[in-house]
Amino acid sequence: MSRPDARAPGTPWARLHAALMPDYNHSAAVYWWSVVLAGGLLLFGALASLALQPASVWAQVAAGTAIAMLAGVFPVRIPGVKTSFAAGELFIFLLLLMHGPAAAVIAAAGEGFVGSYRTSKRWTSRLASPAMAALAMAVVGTLLQVLLAAAPDSAPVLIIGTMLCALGYFVLNAQLVTAVGRLKRRESLLQLNVFDSFGWVSVAFAGSAAMASLLYLVYLQSGLGVLAAMVPILGMLLATLHYFFRQQEAAEAARAASAEAAERERELAARHVRELEASERRFHSAFTHASIGMALLAFDGRILQANEALQALVGRDRDALVGAPFQGLAHEADRGVLEERLGLVNEREFEGFALELRCRHRDGHAVWVSAHCSFFSEPGSSAPCLILQVQDITARRRAEEDLHHLAFHDSLTGLPNRRRFHELLGHAVAVHAAAGDAADAHTGYAVMFLDFDRFKLINDSLGHDAGDAFLVQVARRIVDHLRPHDVVARLGGDEFAVLVRHVDQERDVVMLAERLMEARKRPFVVAGTELMTSASIGITFSALGYTTAEAVLRDADTAMYKAKGAGKARYALFDASLHTEVADRLRLEGELRHAIDDGRLSVAYQPVYELPRGGRSGGDVGDSLPPRLAGFEALVRWNHPQDGTIAPGRFLPIAEEAGLMVRVTDFVLHCACRQLKAWQASSPEHANLTMNVNVSGHDIAHPALVARVSRALVESGLSPRHLCIELTENILMSRVEGALSTLTELKKLGVLLAIDDFGTGYSSLSHLSTLPLDCLKIDRSFVARLDAGTAGDAEEAVVRSIVLLGSSLGKAVVAEGIETPEQLQRLRRLGCRYGQGYLLGRPMKPHQVSSVLAADPVTSALRAATSPMPWASPTIH
Repeated sequence: MSRPDARAPGTPWARLHAALMPDYNHSAAVYWWSVVLAGGLLLFGALASLALQPASVWAQVAAGTAIAMLAGVFPVRIPGVKTSFAAGELFIFLLLLMHGPAAAVIAAAGEGFVGSYRTSKRWTSRLASPAMAALAMAVVGTLLQVLLAAAPDSAPVLIIGTMLCALGYFVLNAQLVTAVGRLKRRESLLQLNVFDSFGWVSVAFAGSAAMASLLYLVYLQSGLGVLAAMVPILGMLLATLHYFFRQQEAAEAARAASAEAAERERELAARHVRELEASERRFHSAFTHASIGMALLAFDGRILQANEALQALVGRDRDALVGAPFQGLAHEADRGVLEERLGLVNEREFEGFALELRCRHRDGHAVWVSAHCSFFSEPGSSAPCLILQVQDITARRRAEEDLHHLAFHDSLTGLPNRRRFHELLGHAVAVHAAAGDAADAHTGYAVMFLDFDRFKLINDSLGHDAGDAFLVQVARRIVDHLRPHDVVARLGGDEFAVLVRHVDQERDVVMLAERLMEARKRPFVVAGTELMTSASIGITFSALGYTTAEAVLRDADTAMYKAKGAGKARYALFDASLHTEVADRLRLEGELRHAIDDGRLSVAYQPVYELPRGGRSGGDVGDSLPPRLAGFEALVRWNHPQDGTIAPGRFLPIAEEAGLMVRVTDFVLHCACRQLKAWQASSPEHANLTMNVNVSGHDIAHPALVARVSRALVESGLSPRHLCIELTENILMSRVEGALSTLTELKKLGVLLAIDDFGTGYSSLSHLSTLPLDCLKIDRSFVARLDAGTAGDAEEAVVRSIVLLGSSLGKAVVAEGIETPEQLQRLRRLGCRYGQGYLLGRPMKPHQVSSVLAADPVTSALRAATSPMPWASPTIH
C-alpha cells in the first residue's frame, strides 16, 4: 500500500503551502523549511544553554537583545546609496564577546525578526529572517570563540577576529536570504554578489564589530558600570549620525532636484528651439504647397507673399500679386466690406475676421471665396503681418443658390412658392404698417387669390401630365399680364396669388383682375386639346390695415370663396362683412360636427309619384287619374337649437369642405333604409316602395362606398332593388373615369342609380349610353318654365327631348320641382312618367308619412303586381 503524496491537493501540507508560500517551487519550499527548522532548533538550544546562567547574565542578554531590536526599528540610512544599516549589530557582537554564541544567537534572531517585520508583510520572510540570522551567528560565533581560545589575551586578535566574524556573519546571512529568490528563479546558489549590492552594509558591520571589540576591552578593564555609561553616549552618537545623514540626504536630494530642474529647463529650451525651427519649416512647406490660397499681407493690405494656389485662384502670377493690394482683387460690390475689415487692424480689439466675398479672376469671371485673416508673426521678421487664407467656395455658393431657388420657388412653374410669397408679402405689410398715416401709392399693395374652376376635371380626364402643362401655360399667361414689380406665386395645386405693389387706386387692381379673367377666355392647348377654363379671384387691399401676411392671405382666400360661391368665373372684393360670414361658417362647421356626433340631424322624406299618362287634349281620361305613390327621396335636415331649421344649401357645402359629407351620407343612408323597411313591413301594399338617397362627390371618390351601401342594406334588411342612389350630373361627369368602377359595383349589388339635376351639366351621349344608370331626373329649372303664362316652345322642347332621350336609352325620367297644376299637366302630356314637388307632396317627417300611409293605403300605394319602379325591372336597362 503506497503512502499518499503530501503535496497532493487537499492535504494539510498543500493547504499550508498555498497559504504561506503560493509562489514557492519545490526546491525553494524545501530550503525554506530546512532553514526555519534548523534556525528554530539553534534558537531553542541557545535559550536552553542560557537557562543555566545566573540572573545577571540573563538580564544583560535581555537588555542587549532589546537594544538590538530597538535599533532595528530605526535604521541609519547612508547618504549617496540606497542601503542602510541598523546599530543593533554592535550590541549583538558585544553580547557575543561577553556571553558567547548562545547570547548572540538570541539577539541576532530578535534583531532579524524586527527588521523583517518592518520591511515585509509575508510571514515566510518574517519567520525565515530570524532563523537565518540565528544560523549565521551560530556559525561565525563558534568560529570566533575557537579563535579567541587560541589567543586569549591578544587585543589585536580580538579586534581583527571580531571584524572578520562580522564580515562572515554578513556574507553568510546575505547568502542564506538571497538563496530563496535564486531557488524560485532556478538560478545557481554559487553566485556571490552580495558586496555589489550591500557594500556599505558590510562596512557598517565591520565598523560595528570593531566598536563592539573596543567596548568589550573597556568592559574587561573597568567593569559593567563604565559600559552602562557608554550606552547612552553611543545612542546619542548614533542619533546624531542618523540626523546628520538625514540632513546630508536632504541636501543631496535638493541638489539633485535643482540639477534635474536645470537639466529639464535646458532640455525644454532646446526642444522649444527645435520645435520652433521645425514649425517654421512646416509652415513654409504648408504655405507653399497648400491646396487653398494663402498670402501674407501688410497691415495696409499689400501682398507680401502669395502661394501657388492663390495665384491659380485669381489667374495671376507671383510678380503680379506681390506688392499689389489684395483689395484690388475683390469684386466692386464686396470691396467696401473688405476695406472696412482691414481698417480695423490697428485697433486693439482686432483679432481677425472671416467673410465670404467675390474675387475677380484675370479673365473677368467672379470667384466666390471664403477669406480668413488674422495676425501672424514669423520668426526672425522685423514686424508682424497678416496671414490670409482664401478658399474657393464657388461650387458651394452655386449649390446654395440652387437650393435657395428650390426652397423658394415652385419646381413646376418656376414661380415663387408659398413660402417665398409669404416673405415678400410680409415685407410689404411691414413697410405699409411702418408708414402709418404717411402711406402712399409707393407702400400700398393688394393681393389677388386665384383658383381655377375646372382644374380637377382636366387632371382626371387628360391625366396629371396634361394638368401640369396646363398650369405652366396658366402661370406664363398670368406673368404676361402683370407689371414688372408685381409678383405671382403658385401656392399649391391650382391656387395662385398675386402681390400687386404700388397700388394707388383700387380700381387699378380691379382692372387687372378683369384683364386676367379676359385672358382666361382664350383657349389653352394641352396635349392637342383646346381647353377653356375660368377662375375665381378674391381681392383684398392694404387699406384694411393688415399687420400680418397670414391675415392678408386669409381674407383674399375668403373673398375667392365668395366669388366661387356666387357662380365662379368672377372676382370678389373682401370687406369687413366677410369676417362675420367666415366666423359664422366656422361656428356652423364645429356645431355640425357635434350635431353628427350627438345624432341631432334628421331625415325628411319627399314622395315620388307615378304620373298617369295624359293626352294632347284637355279631356283625356288620364288627366283625371290621381298620381300613385312610387317611393320617397330622403332629405337631410338640421334643426339648430339657436338658429332653428338650417337649410341644406347652407350646411351641406360646409360639410363638403370640412370632410364631413361621408358621415352625413352614412347617417341618411342608414336612417332611410331602416325607415323604408319599417313602412314596407307595416303593410303588404307598401312592399314595392323605393327610397332615393343622394350622395356627394366625396362619396363617389370614397373607396368604401359600395361597402357602406351594402352595410346599410344588410343592417336594415332592405332589398337592394328598393334603394336608388342619386348623384348630380356635374359630380358624375367631373369624376366619370373614377366613378365608373364604383357605379358598376353598385349595379352588381342590385342598387338603382339615378342622375340628378339632369340638363344643367355637360353630359355627353356616349357617357349616358355606357354608364350603368337607371333614371334621369329633370332639373327643377326646366320644370319651372313650363307654367302656362311663361312656357314657350323652346322650354317645352327641352323637356320633351329629355323624356324622349330617357325612353330611347331605356331609362326612367323623373321631373323635379312640380309646384303648379299647369306644370303637372304639361309633364303628363309630354310623357314624363314620374314626378315630385310641393304640388304632389312636401318633405315630411317619418311619423307624418306613416299617418298618410295608414290613412289612405289604397290611393297611396302602388299596385301589387308592378315593380317598385319600372327602371327596377331586370328586363329594362
